[in-house]
Amino acid sequence: MASPNGGDDFESSLLSFEKLDRASPDLWPERLPGVSEFAASCKNPINNSPPKWMAELESEDIEMLKELGSLTTANLMEKVKGLQNLAYQLGLEESREMTRGKFLNILERPKK
Repeated sequence: MASPNGGDDFESSLLSFEKLDRASPDLWPERLPGVSEFAASCKNPINNSPPKWMAELESEDIEMLKELGSLTTANLMEKVKGLQNLAYQLGLEESREMTRGKFLNILERPKK
């Protein structure tokens, strides 16, 4: 460890008083075209109103988004697989009901 007396001398020896002129495009070229304009457009004051897509969400929907956002990748994939299985089961059930309706002539159009 540095001694308490020599610490200030060491820190002052590390200071640089050089002034860099960052306004020059020759010295500091823009690496990605358009980034400066984008950064300037993002400096607008933040509105307190929620985005349009979020205005229609209810509190239950927001809680579900927070829950899904906190899941790990493996847990999220498990949740997606569960939803796919549920959709498949619903499709099978709908197919059975449509077949049943066809046999009972429920879906037949009335004759004129």
